[in-house]
Amino acid sequence: MKKKTIVTVQSYKHDGSLHRVWKKNWLVEAKESRIILFNPRSRVIEGDGRYWRPREDSLHFFYKDRWFNIMAMFRKAGVYYYANIASPVLWDDEALKYVDYDLDVKVFPDGTYKVLDMQEYERHEKRMEYPEELTVILEKELETLKTMVENREGPFRKGLCETYYERLKEGSHEGSKN
Repeated sequence: MKKKTIVTVQSYKHDGSLHRVWKKNWLVEAKESRIILFNPRSRVIEGDGRYWRPREDSLHFFYKDRWFNIMAMFRKAGVYYYANIASPVLWDDEALKYVDYDLDVKVFPDGTYKVLDMQEYERHEKRMEYPEELTVILEKELETLKTMVENREGPFRKGLCETYYERLKEGSHEGSKN
């Protein structure tokens, strides 16, 4: 993948059903273990066909070897993060793809956080019969993610996402809100 490439992201559930699609994301960085995309408030399509637009621009951090992805959302009050417990990302000719496992972590600009959707996770774990090995991985990765937030590591490092965003606003990504 080359920079300025438009990338589609597809999120699925464990049973293979389509969860959500982000059509127009700009590639910011592609490394061996991580891909960063910029979403300039592009339309998001739900699995049932409904769609909506985010209220803010965002950076998305996808990992090829971690069971989570992280979205940094740029608001007037600061950077908010929304992290999904999810399978490592795969990329094929169609899109970046991952399985969303419902557990989420919302991180506020002051570094405090909240784990979300525990009941939805537990309901899907039973209904879709997650294997025990998967449950162990997901719970371990949730703990890893919480540690990253608490230690301000990775995308949570103070100033990191803001620096990316400032560079993007100065570059050719601005004005690509389709």
